[in-house]
Amino acid sequence: MTRFAFIVHPVVPDDVARKYPIARLLPDSLVEYVMARTAAKTVSRITGVRSATGAETEGWFVGCPLSSRQLVEGDPAHSVAKVVEAARVAEDLGADIVGLGAFTAVVGNGGIEVAEQVDIAVTTGNSYTVATAIEGTLRAAEVMEIDPAASTVAVLGASGSIGRVCAHLLAQRVPRIVLIGRRVEALEEVAAELSGSGAQVEISISAAESVPQADLVVTVTSALDAVIEPEMLRPGAVVCDVARPRDVSARVARERDDVLVIEGGAVAIPGDVQFNFDFGFPPGVAYACMAETMILALEGRAEDYSLGKRLELERVREIAALADRHGFGLAGLRSFERAVEPETIARIKERARRRAAPA
Repeated sequence: MTRFAFIVHPVVPDDVARKYPIARLLPDSLVEYVMARTAAKTVSRITGVRSATGAETEGWFVGCPLSSRQLVEGDPAHSVAKVVEAARVAEDLGADIVGLGAFTAVVGNGGIEVAEQVDIAVTTGNSYTVATAIEGTLRAAEVMEIDPAASTVAVLGASGSIGRVCAHLLAQRVPRIVLIGRRVEALEEVAAELSGSGAQVEISISAAESVPQADLVVTVTSALDAVIEPEMLRPGAVVCDVARPRDVSARVARERDDVLVIEGGAVAIPGDVQFNFDFGFPPGVAYACMAETMILALEGRAEDYSLGKRLELERVREIAALADRHGFGLAGLRSFERAVEPETIARIKERARRRAAPA
């Protein structure tokens, strides 16, 4: 049996309180100070992953005690060292492949530096994250009666590893795509790659100006704070938020009952999986990046997979096919940690019609 591990970390200091309630009484700065000096450790054992082919695997969650802010804004060498430390815990547990979760996938040149320092295979899980983001966006468009072939799509974080490949796949389906990011040069490079797609390709460094033009929005930035606010969205829009922490402001859930925001990458795991750790999903459901690690383990492919800043389209297609073979699939549509029911969709569509109608 090929075994796996997956590295998790607290997105914000408040997440530490899930396991250590006293953290709620302490300032974030003190919690992060303690975290930075805490060793990586095993969080839980994962059992019951059973493929439709009959193959089985098991694994572990390993905790890297750094917040998103520490991983992104802290000393890069220290961040890489802590992720490597967690990967070595996985190695000692007997894992053959380790997945890098959330912001641990960003440090060290997209996981490359981590892979160079450990003796087990490493993946960020980003290939399957892309596949499920596109599938989820298109499924949400269908239930919202949006025709991609007559729509504008916006991709936030379009020059990043996930955003770039999402843009490639979506540009084949829509007449107009807007690439949104922070650096014009990087966006121009992606735009040049899409020149033969048949879509009208535009670039923007202003989400506030460009998101209101879009029927479909895929957002996958590395921002620590929300980048999409309620006033940016047109009635009836679909937003697929792949980022963690979320790119979509919590205000959208409160103030915009005429748009559909879905969480990217919620995947149903085959078998009777027991995570023995609460990361905010219902039983049997995991993030796509976690699922990619399991899929590769079920395949017996203990090899570096989704690493670096430039994902390969062929690997996205390959991991999607492997997921189907083993019985992985989207776990329905979820919005702000809740399942989206048909009645909710009907209400959103009706409110969108009313608000889009001329006065």
